[in-house]
Amino acid sequence: MKGIIFALLGGACITLQGVANTRISTDMGTWQAATVTQFTGFILAAIILMFVRDVDLHGLKQVKPLYLAGGAFGAVIIFSEVSAIQQIGVTFTISALLIAQLFLTFLVDSNGWFGVVKQKMKLPQFLGIALMITGVIIMKL
Repeated sequence: MKGIIFALLGGACITLQGVANTRISTDMGTWQAATVTQFTGFILAAIILMFVRDVDLHGLKQVKPLYLAGGAFGAVIIFSEVSAIQQIGVTFTISALLIAQLFLTFLVDSNGWFGVVKQKMKLPQFLGIALMITGVIIMKL
């Protein structure tokens, strides 16, 4: 149940962040909005880390450099999301974002990329993706 609550919270924050970033970008530019967002996210994470006191910097040496670059995707995510919201609106952007996320997750799971346990995809998973895509197309009509 905790996982579902965190997923819902994360999804809500993605939407709110996209809308906020779009408003910021109209005043100062898209890459500036990405910079401000990444910086404020860093500050909040650092503050939370100070309170949690769960610091283990020794584990940083164990992380592959490729994975350390994961945070850099945030800048691309913000730029892409803001640009899409400006062009196609919030609802369609988030819908397309979720489909892209689900499709890539499907590829990662089914191929066992990045060390995840390989999952066998069956008809229900294919139907779920197809239904989501159909829903977005219908919503956009």
